[in-house]
This record gives sequence, structure tokens and C-alpha cells, in this order.
Amino acid sequence: MLKYGMEQTNLYPKKQQIQEIYDSYRPIFAEIMGNIETRLKLTISLSSLPTYKSRIKSFKSYYRKVLRQKASEAETSKKLVTLTDMMGIRVICAFLEDIQLAVDQIKHNFEVKEVEYKGSDQNFREFGYESIHVLVAIPSDCRPQNSNLPLPDNLVCEIQVRTILQDAWAEVEHELIYKTEFTPFDMPLRRKLASMNASLSLADIIFQEIRDYQKKLQGEVSARRESFYEKVDEFTHQGEAKEKINKEEPKNLSRVSPYVHGTIDDMILAAIQAHNRGELDVALQIYSEILQSEPTPPEPVLAVIRKHRGMAYFAKGLYDEALEDFQESVKNDSKGFRSYYYLGIVYSVLDRNEDAVEAFNRSLELNEYQSHAHYRRAVAYFKMGDDSKALADVTAAEQLGLEDDDCKSLHEKIVKKMGMAM
Repeated sequence: MLKYGMEQTNLYPKKQQIQEIYDSYRPIFAEIMGNIETRLKLTISLSSLPTYKSRIKSFKSYYRKVLRQKASEAETSKKLVTLTDMMGIRVICAFLEDIQLAVDQIKHNFEVKEVEYKGSDQNFREFGYESIHVLVAIPSDCRPQNSNLPLPDNLVCEIQVRTILQDAWAEVEHELIYKTEFTPFDMPLRRKLASMNASLSLADIIFQEIRDYQKKLQGEVSARRESFYEKVDEFTHQGEAKEKINKEEPKNLSRVSPYVHGTIDDMILAAIQAHNRGELDVALQIYSEILQSEPTPPEPVLAVIRKHRGMAYFAKGLYDEALEDFQESVKNDSKGFRSYYYLGIVYSVLDRNEDAVEAFNRSLELNEYQSHAHYRRAVAYFKMGDDSKALADVTAAEQLGLEDDDCKSLHEKIVKKMGMAM
């Protein structure tokens, strides 16, 4: 019988020898990870910019795993024992929606060996981090150019895809559990950890819901803004300062609408959707209900609602009401460059060109890169007979990318008029 601690110990690999081999590959691993991370940054496009973390597995963790795999001394005497997680890169996303999108793009740009969904099989009583681990082969252009050490054929890089909160939980959990001898057996403590994990998971879900809402709202706002610009363009094409007020009979609306019990966010979205459908009376009623709500909404909210209601009034041809709303909007938010721009539009429609120029001035002071604001100010200057300023503005609008027919036509008129005057 073999005595414990003698011949039996020869079955285990020599730690020093393994470490020397592993350490010799560290510079190679670092170069490979740098190249793969560069490719990830060039090929991954998400709704928000992800962050990246890279790490080479510590020798302590590596050696412990080699022992668990029962690698023999013969296997480790001259070559590297490969593990799937020696090189790790984390792609950390802001929102849940970005995770699968990132995984799909990794699959498209790398040779994927395996995809593992960590933590997906846990129930709500368990604690643990969620993460998607993608094992990719090392692309030829990511391999080191100058190295005398052979790269194992089965060498892979592990790419982990997580949200910010999943990554935070994984970091803390690693410190509390995996880097200590203590594993929590106490049931109250386990429940606290499970509760924290659930809270972070819920926070991720809520962040995603807010993101989804913002996208929906932004889509409606963009559509409404385009509709407003089209309405403004009608005046340019017609060469008129005013248009007949829409005499459409208002819809029969109950004072208690289905929106008043919702949140302000719900009401804003409902109003903008109604606005985009052309249901202007519905939109105006909801905007007004928000403005009359108790307690009074904060000034930034008032500025937004006044701006949107002003656009609805404008669409109905109620220019005095629109003018009042835009004036109140800039009082509530002195940095609202779009409200100043809309204010200038109404002044232009009312042939108050000096006031229009002043409003456009303020808008451009806050954001000078507005091609349409330069163009509209050029129109006002042209009507005032200030051709040199009109030419400067229409030229600026074109330099900022405005290429529509109205802008070109105005430019030609100004040049022709100035040429005739000269």
C-alpha cells in the first residue's frame, strides 16, 4: 500500500512549473484581449455606449481549476493547460434590451464555440448573478504577430455580456462569497442576499420600461415636430402671413377623461398621440388638464406642456393662443431653444418680423447649429429689407446642411435683389 504523501503526490502537477508556463503566456493573452476588445468596439452598436472590462485569470484561480480537472504532471510539463476562462472581456450594457443585441453582433463577427446563460436556472429564492458567457475562437487578425510560444488549437476568449446592475452584483457577490471561506448558510442572511438580487433585477426591468417609454414618446414627439414644420412650410409656399382658423366642430369631450387618473407621463404621451392623429381638441384638453393639476407641476414640466400645447394651438390656426403658450414656455425654461424657435415662427406668421428676429436670435444663442432657425431668420430679415443679414443667414443654413427648395429659392432671390441694387 502506498503511504499517503509519498508516491501519491507524484500524481499532481508541480505548481512552480505550471506557473512559469502560465506566466509566459500572460503578455500573449493581454495582446489577444486588446485586439478582441478593439474589434468589439468597432462592431458592436447598441442603444447606449457599452463599457468594457478585461482580465486575465489569476494564477491562483487558474491552478485551483487545473487541480480540479485532475491534470497530470505529464500533461502540464511542457505545455499550457487551457481553460475556457483564462481570458475574459466584459461587455457592460446600460439596458436589458442591449444584451441580446450585443450577443447577436458577437455571433456575427466572431466564430462562437459556446453560449452559456448563467443564472437563468435559478429560482427567486436563490442568489447569484445573471450573465451571458460567449466563448469565441481567437480570430487570425487578433493573434500575436511576434511570439515564439505556440497557441493551443482550442484556445478561446470568454466574452461576458451583462447590464451595469448585473455587473455590480457579480462584483459584490464575488467579494462576499467566492473570495472567502465563508458561504452563507444562515437562512436570514441568504434571504437578504436573495432580496438584494431580486431588487437589482427589478431595477433593471424598470430601467428598461422607462427606456421603452422614452422611445415611444420620442417617436411621437418627432412625428409631431415634423407635422409642425410641415404646417409652417405651408406659409412659405403660400406666401401668406395667416391662414383661416380651423372651423372644425370640437369633439364632445367629457371633463373627466380617461387620462386624468394616470401619471403626467401617461397624459403627455396620450396628448401627443392624439395630436399626431389630428385630434387637436383631445390633445388641447389633456395639455390643459396637466397645467391645471394639483400640485402645480414643476417649471421644467410646465415649459414642456406649454410648448406642446402651443404647437397644437398653432395647428388649429389659433396664433394668439400659441404665442402666449410659447412665451410662457420660455419663461419656465429660459434655455429652451426650441420654444424660442417656435415663438419666432408665430411672430413671423403674424408679420411681427422684428420680434421674430429677436426670438430666433435667442434660440441661436442657445444652439447655433440650427439650420432651420438660420433659414427662418433669413426670411424675417428679407421681409425687413436687410438683405446682407438675410444672405448671411441663408448661407449659414446651407452650410449646416439645409438643402430644401425653399432655402435655395430664397438664396437666389436675395442674390438677384442685391445684384439689381448694385
